[in-house]
Amino acid sequence: MSQTVLITGASSGIGVAAAKLFADRGWNVVATMRNPDDGADLAARDNVLVTRLDLLDSGSIETAIAAGLERFGTIDVLLNNAGYGAYGPLEATPMSVLRRQFDVNLFGLVETIQAVLPTMRAQRSGVIVNVSSVGGRMTYPLGTLYHGSKWAVEGLSEALHYELATLGIRVKIVEPGGVNTDFGGRSFVFTHDPELADYQPLVDMAAAAMEEGSPSGNQEPEEVAEVIFAAATDGTMQLRYISGEGAEALLANRYSAAQDEQFVAGFRASFGL
Repeated sequence: MSQTVLITGASSGIGVAAAKLFADRGWNVVATMRNPDDGADLAARDNVLVTRLDLLDSGSIETAIAAGLERFGTIDVLLNNAGYGAYGPLEATPMSVLRRQFDVNLFGLVETIQAVLPTMRAQRSGVIVNVSSVGGRMTYPLGTLYHGSKWAVEGLSEALHYELATLGIRVKIVEPGGVNTDFGGRSFVFTHDPELADYQPLVDMAAAAMEEGSPSGNQEPEEVAEVIFAAATDGTMQLRYISGEGAEALLANRYSAAQDEQFVAGFRASFGL
């Protein structure tokens, strides 16, 4: 029997690349997105169900999961991929913008996990893959909202990794660096008040840096999809997967991957997990 993956944000970028990769390798795919019309190419595949899921709409989360279970009978992997980046000086950022950033990147992710857990718990198996970022373990100037949300995803995922281990459910974090997607377009929001002139030099420097590209280098969405597939299928308890040599180099300057794995393994052992 084929396994099933449910993917959020599958209309473009990493999400659609992952949907195609899983489908090409014989998986059933529940490809979810805010506007299912954007998934016409995916919907043409026999083993893909395209359905609506908006992380700001709780009802759509429940409906999408129910539709996936009705079509394929199980959900073996949940890929939380949907998200976007909100940047700008914190002082210039309305609370509505801050709340939306966390509603999408964190609370929507949590709600989707909560909705799929009863199925995975009953199966005593499953994998939850949360797409974070190198920005979940380091920060760039003016990224208080985005980085705050991704650091929250990292902490939540690490704690959940322990919590679900006894139920046969594995939690994985994938950390891409720069990716050739529309993140800087429709997936990017920048808030600034020109009247707050004290921030303008930093805003100008940040804009120039963004034009030069990501310090971690850009990789293709298909490369990230391969890392996601490995995380979902390798059968290990490995927690973090860095995607891209540039991302690995960037994080190596900040953290030791070996120390991270050693710490997590030691903590698991202390709890008998």
